[in-house]
Amino acid sequence: MADAAGLLSRWRDDLAAWAIPEHVTAAVTESPWVLPRQVFARRADRVSAAPSGPSFERAWAALDPPGSVLDVGAGAGAACLPLLPRTTALTAVDTDAGMLERLSERAAAAGRAARTMLGRWPDVAAEAGPADVVLCYHVLYNVGDVRPFLEALTGSARRLVVAEMTERHPLVMLNPLWLRFHGLARPTTPTAADMIAILDALGLRPGHLAWRRAGGPDYASFGELVDVTRRRLCLPPERAGEVAGALAETGISPEHPVDLGSSGRDVVTIWWDGTAGGDPSPAVLDDGP
Repeated sequence: MADAAGLLSRWRDDLAAWAIPEHVTAAVTESPWVLPRQVFARRADRVSAAPSGPSFERAWAALDPPGSVLDVGAGAGAACLPLLPRTTALTAVDTDAGMLERLSERAAAAGRAARTMLGRWPDVAAEAGPADVVLCYHVLYNVGDVRPFLEALTGSARRLVVAEMTERHPLVMLNPLWLRFHGLARPTTPTAADMIAILDALGLRPGHLAWRRAGGPDYASFGELVDVTRRRLCLPPERAGEVAGALAETGISPEHPVDLGSSGRDVVTIWWDGTAGGDPSPAVLDDGP
């Protein structure tokens, strides 16, 4: 078995290498760490309308019989909302209040109520409490100190933890543009394979499956994509035309703008058994407000 400490250290160092040099961030007033809520909301709507893929299928099977769900880094609900027909109670954790509002609105529209919790995992793990199935989609690349994060996921699940992440770091897609506009060679690690190795070294015996997510309209317009990409690249508004040209050169169609630097198409579903004890909570989702 690989050395867990070494793998964890390398994961932390690899993520630290993604820090943007101070001289680049100092040249602009907008934060490069853009959280396009509208994009996440559109994905949640699209996935809820037609649930599919190994992550959904693995979590759906684990909710037979129906049980409670805890979604860590829930965003607008793309992971948990498709599971509502088999969910007896839903807790959604996120650090962004706007995302949780969008999730609550969508759960209510489906005739259900969600317990939302604003906070950072694993700080709020005890308050969130255990659930039958714990979800964590497209969050792990944001966690440098990943061991306590993973341990809290595992200790919160009675049945199964299901995680989803892009095969490569999601910002890798922007690397050619960083080189073009700033002359900066950006990192290419860590990867999903590194996370699987960590889970294995921790003795969690994860299963995993790589697959390709079907495309969809992430942005309402090409202009919206240009603006988000420009901010991610630490470029001022007056350079939006240059960014638009660069995006067009990469093959992105202005008629069908897809996201760069978020949840890419090549993804990996990872799952492992939880260790939480006790009987499932009898709480049931409300049938309406």
